[in-house]
Amino acid sequence: MRLLLIATSLLLVACQTENGANAPGNSPEGFTGIGPDETIHFLGTEPFWGGSTTGTQLTYETPENIEGTTFPVERFTGQGGLGLSGRLDGAPFDMTVTPGACSDAMSDRTYPYTVTLRIGDDMRRGCAWTDAQPFEGPEQP
Repeated sequence: MRLLLIATSLLLVACQTENGANAPGNSPEGFTGIGPDETIHFLGTEPFWGGSTTGTQLTYETPENIEGTTFPVERFTGQGGLGLSGRLDGAPFDMTVTPGACSDAMSDRTYPYTVTLRIGDDMRRGCAWTDAQPFEGPEQP
């Protein structure tokens, strides 16, 4: 029985290492690279979209809705990043923010996070940054 427990423990450690548990911002409690009260800014192109989120409120903006739509989201951490889920105009809204250099392909900026966004059946990819972890490059591209 003891041998089984040791083998199981070793497998769990191997899985955590393989899945990036030791990556920057990860801890046994999940991703800690973005604090719960930090504002996350995000954007994407084709089509253009963006916004920001702090705590449990997210504002999503498009060229057709410059003021944006603000709605509640649930925020959760995994071992590789942060997830935000809610409903935008009745459609499921699921966004993941993960560490990794990102380019918007429209400016000379490099962002510290990548974003994957699903609104209903529509998938989008973009970039993100926080006030504590800003993008690199020109302020006004």
